[in-house]
Amino acid sequence: MSTPPPFTPLDESWRTALAVVAHPDDMEYGAAAAVARWTAQGKRVVYVMVTSGEAGIDSMSPEECRTVREAEQIASAALVGVGEVEFLGHPDGVLEYGLPLRRDIARAVRRHRPDIVITTNFRDTYGGTVANQADHIATGRAALDAVRDAGNRWVFRELTEEGLEPWDGVREVWAVGSPQAGHAVDITDHLDAGVASLEAHRAYLAGLGGAMADARSFLEGMSAAAGERLGVRYASSFEVVPLRF
Repeated sequence: MSTPPPFTPLDESWRTALAVVAHPDDMEYGAAAAVARWTAQGKRVVYVMVTSGEAGIDSMSPEECRTVREAEQIASAALVGVGEVEFLGHPDGVLEYGLPLRRDIARAVRRHRPDIVITTNFRDTYGGTVANQADHIATGRAALDAVRDAGNRWVFRELTEEGLEPWDGVREVWAVGSPQAGHAVDITDHLDAGVASLEAHRAYLAGLGGAMADARSFLEGMSAAAGERLGVRYASSFEVVPLRF
């Protein structure tokens, strides 16, 4: 079995990042500790949840679950220095890639004008035979396209009519949890904040059960593996997709 190559450190010379993910908890499974590092540096990070995760707890109706999960995400984000959390209201579990999703993400990009967009793994698997989830794939692929849509005034002209001028300032899209990750950032000093951020999803973790409900064990294991490839104790890994040649 071949040894994976070392990770390249992420370029942190940016000021604003927009995180666009499918569900509450998606940022917490791998990226929240990195966000804690960045907000501690004075960077601005905004969270956009495409759904409210309302289909995520089997014992709770979607109507009740929506309120619970939105509240948990807002509290979770605050623990890593994020005070801006938006919910686009697309349906959880049956999310479809398409123009409505691209338009709504492009609208968020134009409104917040980020340097970096963070999203979920958009590959079919997490590596090997572990299948990715459909909402993650749809969101990640739509985010990639919406970043370019946001910079073109002739795509989604209604956004310009809303007063949102085009924004082509996004330099890169970063996909957390990708099996094709080649970059990472040191989160050794911020892992505890990341763990607390995931633990804030109390109702979701209680319904989830299993290894992924043990926030510290899961995050430490994943972050240690990434850290070994970066040469630090703990790291968060990302696939970096440049927007310019």
